[in-house]
Amino acid sequence: MDVIQRIAEELSVTSQQVAAAVALLDEGATVPFIARYRKEATNGLDDTQLRRLEERLSYLRELNDRRKTILESIATQDKLTPELERAIKLADSKTLLEDLYLPYKPKRRTKAQIAREAGLEPLADALMADRALIPEQIAQAYVNADKAVMDVAAALDGARQILMERISENAELLSELRERIWRKGILHSTVVSGKETEAAKFKDYFDYSEAINTIPSHRALAIFRGRNEDVLSLTLKPAELDQEEHQLCTQFVCQQLAIKDISKPADAWLAETARFAWKIKLFTRIDLDLKLRLREAAELEAIRVFANNLRDLLLMAPAGHKTTMGLDPGIRTGVKVAVVDTTGKVLATDTIYPHAPKNQWDQSIAILARLIKQHQVTLVSIGNGTASRETDQLVADLMKQHKDLPIQKIMVSEAGASVYSASELAAKEFPELDVSLRGAVSIARRLQDPLAELVKIDPKAIGVGQYQHDVNQVQLARMLDTVVEDCVNAVGVDVNTASVPLLKQVSGLTASISENIVSFRNSNGPFLNRSQLKKVPRLGDKAFEQAAGFLRIMSGDNPLDASSVHPEAYPLVNAILDDTGKSIRDLIGQSQFLRSLNPANYISSAFGLPTVSDILQELEKPGRDPRPEFKSVQFKEGVEKVTDLQPGMTLEGVVTNVANFGAFVDIGVHQDGLVHISHLADDFVKDPRSVVKAGDMVKVRVLEVDVARQRISLSMKKSVDSNDIVPSEKPQKTNHKVKPKSQPILQNSMSNAFAKALKK
Repeated sequence: MDVIQRIAEELSVTSQQVAAAVALLDEGATVPFIARYRKEATNGLDDTQLRRLEERLSYLRELNDRRKTILESIATQDKLTPELERAIKLADSKTLLEDLYLPYKPKRRTKAQIAREAGLEPLADALMADRALIPEQIAQAYVNADKAVMDVAAALDGARQILMERISENAELLSELRERIWRKGILHSTVVSGKETEAAKFKDYFDYSEAINTIPSHRALAIFRGRNEDVLSLTLKPAELDQEEHQLCTQFVCQQLAIKDISKPADAWLAETARFAWKIKLFTRIDLDLKLRLREAAELEAIRVFANNLRDLLLMAPAGHKTTMGLDPGIRTGVKVAVVDTTGKVLATDTIYPHAPKNQWDQSIAILARLIKQHQVTLVSIGNGTASRETDQLVADLMKQHKDLPIQKIMVSEAGASVYSASELAAKEFPELDVSLRGAVSIARRLQDPLAELVKIDPKAIGVGQYQHDVNQVQLARMLDTVVEDCVNAVGVDVNTASVPLLKQVSGLTASISENIVSFRNSNGPFLNRSQLKKVPRLGDKAFEQAAGFLRIMSGDNPLDASSVHPEAYPLVNAILDDTGKSIRDLIGQSQFLRSLNPANYISSAFGLPTVSDILQELEKPGRDPRPEFKSVQFKEGVEKVTDLQPGMTLEGVVTNVANFGAFVDIGVHQDGLVHISHLADDFVKDPRSVVKAGDMVKVRVLEVDVARQRISLSMKKSVDSNDIVPSEKPQKTNHKVKPKSQPILQNSMSNAFAKALKK
């Protein structure tokens, strides 16, 4: 298979573009580097196309390696015919390749193999060749006690086993039947008898049926989890009319055996063989294959959702370089306090006890006011965990009592802060700090720059996925790693303040090189220019080429070092300066003048139009941050717990997670509410991320509150009345064609919206 041509067709680009990208990847170039600095080579392939290209390249190369192994295996058996070789070379998926290899794959001793060893293959061949033969009569000649063929029935059973194996290993037949059942099949789940109480959380799936090819990712993963916990049983039916489809598939197998009727003696026996082959061999294999296919598709979708949420979270707006106080709320153990300067350096830490049992409210306010004045704090970052609203009220009282303090309070997600606090990285970064205080530092820093702080935490601990522990962990980790890499390189990194975890996500930099950068910086002071990076041990020419454009040096010797202009393109900038007669400091930021320049005038053999255009655009606003402007949400005073909520309330909140069925929103009551997909907008919404993403500030209306189950139903529609409805998310029991049940929102939205929602 021509891998280059295949990928080009899939991406709808030219083979020359793909070949150039593959060559760069094979040379060690990263996707961010190729997308940003090698546009001429790939003719403008973007990072999304390059990620898809990289993924398919890996798959198709693995496919070709497997193809080679299979061809060699069959060749050593002297069974590789020209037709088979051609079919294997044309196979475009691992599934088809394995189907073709199945008859030749070394396997344990099967019943068919035992029958061949007993000399029964000629009997099977004879019955296939001459349908006029009477099976019971011809089988007499094959009875042989020495070979454990004790009677006619044993001989015919052996012959049947041989034919059944042949049928089940027919790649074309298997593929056609597999796709037929995928189109028509119904998956049915039932509760395991006697485990109704244990399986209470899977109640919606106690008697659930749906077309296998339409089951949403979150529902599929839920039923597979139930099966893995041994509380649900899963049955695949070939179609809604189960028995009719079994008969049709048997007839389909009969056609492959050229059985047109059963008027001849051998035809009747072969028809029965076809029925057994379908029920025992083919359908059993297809049942396993399609359940695996559903699970893999569901996992890929769940991984995609997780990756999108993580990207949105990492690219949340930073508050910027401001002295910040981080508060990690707690009740009995107190509120942990940390103050960090504009670069994230820890200035002070403390623990206050404003809440029960000590109730040192006024004393706590005094301590916070002293720290704020002493270190000129402008932002107070409050973790949104236990006692967060009580702590938010503490800061509100502080602001009322000390109106001279120019501070702003913001609630931030503390997801993963405890994981970071106890990590080896945190211990190395803050060896002198108690574990609990490290969390407060993280909460302060993630307000200043979410990306720089969140890269220190395992993405799986940030909590923006659905069924993340049920999916393929290798695929999940690989996808999340690419998301982190893309986000870090899209924003760029200040080399003089970045931590090792942040630096190692930069294109071309490894963990060891990142440690060397920080060590060099600590020993020699801040980097003054990008050229100094070449003095860092192990940071060779290749690493410099890949990384330099993404590393920023603010207020250094050369203003270009604070931009995304790559050092290799500095001669181009110098040519522009010579042509315009301006200095670099006079040229930077002059939008009107820069837009008046014609990029085509500066094209050369080294730099094409895309690079020149990018540089002129970068000079307008060097080092521009692609993240949005910082905004903060203000939770409603007096609404601090679920019992404070009332239907009809309008509140501000922050989107914490987006799933295929809707979005979860933090409204400041320690329990996220769900905006079902049907309530994200007045118009129909197919993909929730087309409306909201993690980190968005939104206004929501409370529809219903279930205090007992701690569930909150919200709406983002502009208007809600008694005629508004929520489509039932509850899986149907017997009919796979899901029909919405229209019910008044204010009466029944909770059962509808949460019936199939994930538990946060």
